[in-house]
Amino acid sequence: MRYLYLLVLTVFLGQSTWAQGTRLLRQPTISQDKIVFVYADDLWILNRGEGTAQRLTSAEGSESLPHFSPDGSQVAFTGQYDGNTDVYIVPTAGGEPKRLTWHSSPDFVQGWTADGKSVLFRSSRDGRPTQTNKLYTVSLMGGLPKSLAIPRAAYGELSGKGDYIAYTPITGWDPEWRNYRGGQAMPIWIVNMKNYKLKRVPQPDQERHLDPVWYKGQVYFLSERDYASNIWSFNPRNDELKQVTFHKDFDVKSLDAGPDAIIYEQGGWLHELKPETGASKQLAVEVKGDFHWARPRWEDVPGSRLANASLSPTGKRALFEYRGDIFTVPKEKGDWRNLTQSPGIADRYPVWSPDGQKIAWFSDKTGEYTLMIGDQLGLEEPKSITLPNPTFYFNPTWSPDGKYIAYTDTDYNLWYANIESGSVKKADTDRFAHPNRSMNPVWSPDSRWIAYARLLDNQFKAIKVHQVETGQTYQLTDGMADAMSPVWDESGKYLYFLASINFGLNTGWLDMSSYDPSTTYRPYMVLLGKDTPSPFLPESDEEPDPEEDKKDKKADKDSLVTIDIPGLARRILPINAPSRNYVAMVAGPAGKFFYMEAVDNQPGLSLHRYDIKKQESKLFLKGVNQASLSHDHKQLLYNSRGSWGIVSAGGPPPKPGAGKLKLNLRMKVEPRQEWAQIYKEGWRYQRDFLYVDNVHGAPWNEIYDWYRPWVDHVRHRTDLNYIVDILGGEVAVGHSYTRGGDFPDIDRVFIGLLGVDLEEVNGYYRIKKIYHGENWNPAAEGPLAIPGLEVKEGDYILAIDGQSLKAPINPFSLLEGKADRQVKLLVNNRPSEENAKLITIKAIRSERNLRYVDWVEGNRRKVDSLSNGQLAYVYVPNTSGPGFTSFNRYYFAQQNKKGAVIDERNNGGGSAADYMVDVMARKLHGYFNSKASDRRPFTTPMAGLWGPKVMIINERAGSGGDLLPYLFRKMEIGPLVGTRTWGGLVGTWDTPPFLDGGRMVAPRGGFFDVDGEWAVEGVGIAPDVEVIQDPAQVIQGRDPQLERAVQEALKLLKTESIELKPEPAAPVRWKRPGKG
Repeated sequence: MRYLYLLVLTVFLGQSTWAQGTRLLRQPTISQDKIVFVYADDLWILNRGEGTAQRLTSAEGSESLPHFSPDGSQVAFTGQYDGNTDVYIVPTAGGEPKRLTWHSSPDFVQGWTADGKSVLFRSSRDGRPTQTNKLYTVSLMGGLPKSLAIPRAAYGELSGKGDYIAYTPITGWDPEWRNYRGGQAMPIWIVNMKNYKLKRVPQPDQERHLDPVWYKGQVYFLSERDYASNIWSFNPRNDELKQVTFHKDFDVKSLDAGPDAIIYEQGGWLHELKPETGASKQLAVEVKGDFHWARPRWEDVPGSRLANASLSPTGKRALFEYRGDIFTVPKEKGDWRNLTQSPGIADRYPVWSPDGQKIAWFSDKTGEYTLMIGDQLGLEEPKSITLPNPTFYFNPTWSPDGKYIAYTDTDYNLWYANIESGSVKKADTDRFAHPNRSMNPVWSPDSRWIAYARLLDNQFKAIKVHQVETGQTYQLTDGMADAMSPVWDESGKYLYFLASINFGLNTGWLDMSSYDPSTTYRPYMVLLGKDTPSPFLPESDEEPDPEEDKKDKKADKDSLVTIDIPGLARRILPINAPSRNYVAMVAGPAGKFFYMEAVDNQPGLSLHRYDIKKQESKLFLKGVNQASLSHDHKQLLYNSRGSWGIVSAGGPPPKPGAGKLKLNLRMKVEPRQEWAQIYKEGWRYQRDFLYVDNVHGAPWNEIYDWYRPWVDHVRHRTDLNYIVDILGGEVAVGHSYTRGGDFPDIDRVFIGLLGVDLEEVNGYYRIKKIYHGENWNPAAEGPLAIPGLEVKEGDYILAIDGQSLKAPINPFSLLEGKADRQVKLLVNNRPSEENAKLITIKAIRSERNLRYVDWVEGNRRKVDSLSNGQLAYVYVPNTSGPGFTSFNRYYFAQQNKKGAVIDERNNGGGSAADYMVDVMARKLHGYFNSKASDRRPFTTPMAGLWGPKVMIINERAGSGGDLLPYLFRKMEIGPLVGTRTWGGLVGTWDTPPFLDGGRMVAPRGGFFDVDGEWAVEGVGIAPDVEVIQDPAQVIQGRDPQLERAVQEALKLLKTESIELKPEPAAPVRWKRPGKG
């Protein structure tokens, strides 16, 4: 009876959330009598007071951000109907949506103008580093969208009369980051649209404010002041601030205001709020539809996404993993098989047994990953081996005798499991949690040894071997060269590996100082036995001794692998192959091995085969991405550009495409089962991969239960990402991004762009500005700035490809699908076709580089002007490759200046900027004279900028953009001017993809300071001199942060200016003893 009670209770609890209606109803908007919201990437509508919603839109692409018009007759929204993300409107009664915008940058609806004649939207179409997004209006009649004067805005609305705007200046990088107090936690800005005077909503705890709406003269918005997102209100007339909702379990996620109520989303449900009384009620809304993207479906398996491939023992079949299932594919005869057919279960890393009868893999069928052993036909129930410390596992490798499987885990441990007994032993643990998992086990031919590469304290890798019989581990290389990728010779006499002696700076793999030096490797071999002669001894043609030859062959066949440790260092031999950018080795037939080379400007890798006896290397295959050898060392599986093939490992180099496998695989996808697995997987990612063990104190098991019921309401991958992102946000850490996955295929239709700013003048479109790009950057060439076109600012564009252009036609609508294509423009210096000229240009896909270069060069000229040529301007867009190039170019090209303004606003991060601060902190120590011109000396160090430096920072500088100003301050290079940085200083790597290719990041490395305290993460770097980008000043064409930085640098020049010393008088050093 007790069992029956529990069963009934379980069923009741499972249905209770549905009794309250459908969950995951998002982005609601409300009118006098209706509610519209987003569910399963479509818009739904219902009458207020009723409980069943009807579908309003049904495009294959995404529809989001609905907003009722002031009169409630229409809904504006962002849609993906025509291969682009644009603004649409649809009648409340239903019908065909009408498109209002055309641009390659996505347009996101924010609301309406007060008169209901235009839609307000956000776009990055005119974006530059300190103005990533602006607000625009577009008329319902069409025409060119008009930008609001507000220079930078993201989420916001105009007041009822249109005389004020409330908004947040920027979009956030990590919106679900709980308890965040960094630079992107900004207050609501309220600006008078007549004089642009700014008022900021109080923000006493650096808490984040979002999603402001107007209701009867007050601003309602989301605030995280009490560590949950709730609705607050602010009255601009008397500055009264108060909390309106007090939810403690789930955050309020979005809200909108109607004529008599506010609608908001919380806990996946919709709530209706009466601001006058503070009363709110949860709405029970039922959403019913076919939801075809949630239905089971068959799909083709793309060869490019087959993973963790290997071969059967004799190369008869290839083994693959795809989307949580295990497949085998015949070399020539037979059909492919799906061995596991396990929807909602992740089966990963399959590997074939040496006898060909079994296949092993890791599976989360039990809720945690275990080692599974199944038959090669997939007909029997597999055996499950529970592994210690449940987590994620990688790279299983079967011993040649079939008794053991070695593997690694999340925490960089190397294990081997006894297949018969199920016992598991740890062989070793890597020294560091390095992004490149190089400690991959390789079994010796006699199954008695495991070879692998392990990081040492100096961050070089050494080759090690573990003896299974004794449990002893030995280091074979001394750590004075970086050694990796060991493979055994089939004979067991030799161990091959790659090693580098110019690896040094790459030990700082996170640092920018590792960027320029090129690291090369060459192959080496170890003679494992003390009596094993070098295969490279001088040879002489003599008649062989038949008896000795027989003894040698018998010894080769019967001998065990012997490793004599004493004197081993003297038995490491270089192999005659040039040092190049080799990245991995692959075992080969006896006396041979393969190694892969990354070649500049060549897709894939070059696979070489080396013959020890002939002492020669040959190119075996080009354009290879992966390769593995069969157990009998006779067949090689390779991947090249999405195709797979099996070729002879010992034969002549094959022709391109040889041995190509027939990959006509298909599988049945069960989305709802898969989504449940992905949710659990994301929960495990944060538990197991996070850089600390306590999940930042979150009650992780309870949190799993909080959000798991939401998954049952998912009917589209967008909604799953939403849940998983919220789940990751509970960890309260930056970079916990969730993105990607299996979405409907939407054909992109790119809009051609002209590299100009247009303005409407008396119904015609005039060129307001032409973007020229720069001579040194071919990727930033303006289509209308090419010499010979003779198009000028102030000219009119009268027609595009023969279609007359005049308002209310949107110019970009005539450029649909014309990106990267030639376009004919009719141009004149007046709005008339008389004497107009027809020119041919090539439209571009994006203007981002053009606008970026214009902004950087404009800032450089401004700093030069404000400082009378004394200061350099150096922009650092990120701390990855492009930022490295930009810094080196602008810093050293202006090293003749007396000081510098270093601008890292919107620094998107990348690596640790040690190189930049090392260069900026250089001190002048002396000179070498230069016997030319006016004898201006060379400095020592030769390259440097010796005067004072000031750095500009802002809230969109983060990650590496947090660490750069942190180091700049710690090294006392100069003051920081601007606003607090993002505060996301963790390292990200190593988190596996979800089954459907989606990603979730669990940060792997956190930063703490020399005092042993966690630093920067979640709070950012505060400036020494705080300067905001006041809208009124920016509208006037000013840059307050840049101007103040120049002022600070000029002030420092008065006391810290460095004047180069003139060459002293020539020395007299000739001496001889005096005469007499």
